[in-house]
Amino acid sequence: MLYLRFILFLISPAIFANNNLGLPALIIPANNLQTPDKISLGQQIFNDPQFSKNGKISCASCHLKDLAFTDGKKTAAGISGLTGTRNAPTIVNAAFFETLFVDGRASSLEDQALQPMLNSIEHGLKSQHEILSIVLKNAHYKQQIQKIFKVSEAEISSQHIAKALASFERTLVSGNSKFDQYYFAQDRSQLSKSAARGLLIFKRKGNCANCHEISWNNALFTDNRFYNIGVGSKILQPIETELVTALKKSENYPLNNQEKSELGRFNVTHIIKDIGKFKTPTLRNIALTAPYMHDGSLATLEEVIEYYDKGGNKNLFLDPAIFPLHLTDEEKNDLVEFMKSLTSSEYLK
Repeated sequence: MLYLRFILFLISPAIFANNNLGLPALIIPANNLQTPDKISLGQQIFNDPQFSKNGKISCASCHLKDLAFTDGKKTAAGISGLTGTRNAPTIVNAAFFETLFVDGRASSLEDQALQPMLNSIEHGLKSQHEILSIVLKNAHYKQQIQKIFKVSEAEISSQHIAKALASFERTLVSGNSKFDQYYFAQDRSQLSKSAARGLLIFKRKGNCANCHEISWNNALFTDNRFYNIGVGSKILQPIETELVTALKKSENYPLNNQEKSELGRFNVTHIIKDIGKFKTPTLRNIALTAPYMHDGSLATLEEVIEYYDKGGNKNLFLDPAIFPLHLTDEEKNDLVEFMKSLTSSEYLK
């Protein structure tokens, strides 16, 4: 079935130089093939603040190229200075993710593309019809969509916008870090002694590779799964027992926006054991994407390592893979050096 649904583009160093060293094959949906014009249209929309309630917020507002398409803020800022409850994740290599958003509520880039526009805090548009009206008032966009998708003006829909955005986002792929040159190209000169030790800690004592996977021929540094690692759990702790009791009885329990946000994957699946679970983020270009965690609560890589070293924050649903690591100061420093080696060559200054 996979081969009927998708066209598979195998990425090889010979064709794409070394830009994709360490990345798997890229899968392109058969119903949204890549073309230069479609990618260009998606890039224009990505950078266009017209697609917001106040005409000031674009996708690029929260996804800055120099920060590996993050924004450097604790939580994302949207229209009129409003801020959300979650950190803006990188969209570099999102083309390889099985689900999008930290709770996995979107199953594809096409499914994800318009959701920020319809978020009351982010872009603030109220409906897909409102998104479509912006396009229909713009002669350039109308002409481009008709040409690219071979449709009449009457047939233009918001899904054409979603497909264009997804096509652009599929070009934001980035491998070829010092780690990739060391690990996959077998150039042992690429990592410092400290970073090389950090790689061993990452795979063994640190237990990091359990979720931030490294395969034999590629490494996305995510398993695309969801875990409760305790981040944000203190917000739910005062109501945790009462909430679970109510849910088991299928009763409604009043929650504020912050509390609801911290339910994580539960908001998608409505399975009690998914409370507080969030998707494993990629670690590629991690040195550029601070602050960290789904709520932006940890400012530095050092803080992240300290958090894991202590075994996270205890709660009813803490994953058993989270436990005290008892790392030495040298091991913590080596882990930081290793993670710095995951910056792709195009982002190195």
